[in-house]
Amino acid sequence: MSIRALHSAATGMEAFEFNLDTIANNMANAGTTAYKRSRANFEDLFYDRLKFPGAQDSNGGTAPLGIQVGLGARVSGVDVDHHQGNLLETGKKLDLAITGEGFFQLQDPSGQTVYTRAGTFTQNADGAIVMGSADIGRLLEPNITIPPGTTEISISGDGNISVVEPPNPTPTLLGQIQTVKFINPQGLIQLGENLFGISDASGSPLVGVPGQEGRGSIKQGFLEASNVEPVRELVELIKTQRNFELNSQIVQASDQLLQLVANLRRF
Repeated sequence: MSIRALHSAATGMEAFEFNLDTIANNMANAGTTAYKRSRANFEDLFYDRLKFPGAQDSNGGTAPLGIQVGLGARVSGVDVDHHQGNLLETGKKLDLAITGEGFFQLQDPSGQTVYTRAGTFTQNADGAIVMGSADIGRLLEPNITIPPGTTEISISGDGNISVVEPPNPTPTLLGQIQTVKFINPQGLIQLGENLFGISDASGSPLVGVPGQEGRGSIKQGFLEASNVEPVRELVELIKTQRNFELNSQIVQASDQLLQLVANLRRF
């Protein structure tokens, strides 16, 4: 019995250690633009069935209960909470936020299209709109280049980009930003750098005009904040710590019991 308890408690410690890693990553990204918090889900393991429910009892009837004992727990999956974070006003013309569902499309140097909610856009040396990064400037897709000498940049809720080029005071339409949504955003692959990639689980990207067919509108001069709630994470941290400690106490008790049994067998 103590060996079974030792194994079950050890799996519990391993599961809560994984949960601690998840919480730590959430807390580390509490200030990351458009970060989506993760949540570890757990499931119980196989059961040792000494007697099945409904088996024949000693009187020839049907036993209402069985004898089953579980063998621990494990992580069944990690959910990514895609609900929108708060919008923070920056006033910067190329800071963009999506109010509702959707992702911006970026062109990675590898040729792969990647997706993000972080609208920290800027211009590269050629005037093309890219996602701001000290490492890689990934082009916004479809590519849009701001002409030199532009004095005003206006981006509407449906993604239309207009600029004013002196001496002409009339705005010129450059193009339109398209956003995508997915049938199952939970199935997206987290790539780091505020990026997501598609998988067989996410389904194909549904590209279209912002504000239409369930896609959120674009808001210029705003950024989406992380949706991590520090107080909530601290509560989860305390619960995880307590559960880990309880499982460790079971491991210690099981080890002591095994030693006691071994000593008794010597006599």
